[in-house]
Amino acid sequence: MELKELKERQLKKANELTIWTEKYRPKKFEGVVGQDDIIKKVQNLTKSLNIPHMMFAGPAGTGKSTLALIVVKELFGPTWKENYLELNASDERGIDVVRQKVKDFARTKALGDVPFKVIFLDEADALTREAQQALRRTMENFTGTCRFILSCNYSSKIIDPIQSRTAIFRFKLLERKDIERIIKKIAESENLQISDKTIETLYEGSEGDCRRVINLLQASASISPAITSELVSTLISSAKPADIKIVLEYALSGDFERAKEKLLDVMLKESVSGTDIIKSIQKEVWNLQIDDELKVKLTEKTGEIEFRLVEGSDEFIQLEALLASFVLAGKGIVK
Repeated sequence: MELKELKERQLKKANELTIWTEKYRPKKFEGVVGQDDIIKKVQNLTKSLNIPHMMFAGPAGTGKSTLALIVVKELFGPTWKENYLELNASDERGIDVVRQKVKDFARTKALGDVPFKVIFLDEADALTREAQQALRRTMENFTGTCRFILSCNYSSKIIDPIQSRTAIFRFKLLERKDIERIIKKIAESENLQISDKTIETLYEGSEGDCRRVINLLQASASISPAITSELVSTLISSAKPADIKIVLEYALSGDFERAKEKLLDVMLKESVSGTDIIKSIQKEVWNLQIDDELKVKLTEKTGEIEFRLVEGSDEFIQLEALLASFVLAGKGIVK
């Protein structure tokens, strides 16, 4: 009896230390949410035991890696690890990876009844053009013994010869109902108290990214089982829409100094980066009481500033320049 209790305690402790994104990763096709059409098609292909090369394209946290893993486990069962190679192309993006690791794995025969192995290339859009050309030839030469599943955020960064050799499935960000379903499932399992307002805050903070919402849930639950909207907001690295609205209204009214002070206060108090501020401004522009034509021009200006930030420009100088554009827009000077 004591041994049984000890094992139960060890199991409970292990579950407490588990990362929730892995703990609640779907194990079957039925568990994947938000991609119903894709799931049906991929499930039928998997049942036929003859999948083509596939490309899963779409934003992060929408189930691409999870679905690839489910396909492999359904195909090979207990021997899936011996028949599966996973590589992250953003870490190993050169031509040598394709020539060595991929070819060495692809040229050997699969174990079990399925006549091919599966190679999963995560973040394939990070592969260099030369590596993609080598991959194209490998896909042609080893079709009999290997199938490729490519995952990427932007299919446009994959060369056309590879795209033409794959069945492309385009994943989309999860809708509110899908995120709510995930949150309620985890809340029930972990005995968490979550209101509808908190669910809305979690959805807005995740922006449809399943992985992000689960990480936010785990971080919040480590502080308190009663998860409030205010608690979640403190963990989200983004400015509150109300604060950004005040900044923009100051600027549009011509009060550049107060707009700048408020923006600086938001960035320091909330520890928000310049790129996150830009995203918040871009969303809030469309809630302002100004002409639609002016909204379009300010959105274009916001995109220009965001590009400069990505290229390495100083955050504060660029954001001040953006506020100056809003001031000019308020005075009808913006072009």
